[in-house]
Amino acid sequence: MENKKKMNFKDIMINYGVIIIMIILVIYTGITSKNFLSMNNLSNILMNMSYRIVIALGIAGCIITGGCDLSAGRMIGFGGCIAGTLLQRIDYSGKFFPNMEPLNIFVALLIVMLICAAFGAVTGFFIAYLHVPPFISTMAMMEIIYGINSIYTNATPLGGYVTEYTNIATGRFLGISYLIWIAIIVAAITWFIFNMTRHGKYMYAIGGNMQAAEVAGVPVNKTLVIIYAKAAAMYGLAGFMMGAKAGGASVQLGLSYEMEAIAACTIGGVSVSGGRGKVSSAIIGVAVFELLKTALQFLGVTPYAQYIALGIIIFIAISLDIRKYIARK
Repeated sequence: MENKKKMNFKDIMINYGVIIIMIILVIYTGITSKNFLSMNNLSNILMNMSYRIVIALGIAGCIITGGCDLSAGRMIGFGGCIAGTLLQRIDYSGKFFPNMEPLNIFVALLIVMLICAAFGAVTGFFIAYLHVPPFISTMAMMEIIYGINSIYTNATPLGGYVTEYTNIATGRFLGISYLIWIAIIVAAITWFIFNMTRHGKYMYAIGGNMQAAEVAGVPVNKTLVIIYAKAAAMYGLAGFMMGAKAGGASVQLGLSYEMEAIAACTIGGVSVSGGRGKVSSAIIGVAVFELLKTALQFLGVTPYAQYIALGIIIFIAISLDIRKYIARK
């Protein structure tokens, strides 16, 4: 009985150790810093989580298939810049397209997501049909997208947006920011895709064993292309959201966000070995990451030391995930 209890405690620490440490840190910060648990701070945390959740849910599909996506950060910047060039006020002195009326925000969003999805489909094509490893394919697309975005915008910061666009960040429905509502809707749609559709079953089958899935009749190549196209569309949406929140965009928008998203997914329970992960895993991981960063800021930890702490968390999370994979084998 004693050994069983020890094993149970060990399993709990392996599966939830990072989250438990995070909860303890949040409680300690809440006690020592009176403004940490204020409604204003919690609202800011949720708003910062909103677009990070969209990014993490996009990248989660890639990770579940045993892949990754290093192009996410640059794709976010590309989406934010495309939206910015289409949604500037007509009277703005630095308008990118001087004589063009600003588009309807929903039309602009559709254009952003379709363009990003097209590039994501190209990445998926190289991974699926030419068998280029996801790490190499997405790294190549990361460089391509950055170059295209720099040429498109001439690496010039964008601003002067119409109020309909910036209202996405400032407006509220039922007292909740539109950004948070977008994240909720995306999470609900992603949950439905993951759990209630044939595409979701194919995704998990590919991550579990690609060869076995192919033998079982799963359209592996087509599914991979769709997964990477869908992920890129979500990065475009995240860039659209971030542009609205910042009131501007540049080619550096979203830089390195893919690393945070991959780490958040892993912390939450999306396995880097493939075949396992839920929508809730990505959301929990993002919450842990965002709370950790905010807690460290309130505790007076310097930004440079915060990078060290976040890196250590990533090391621990990946190591525990690999340990769980080996144990299952």
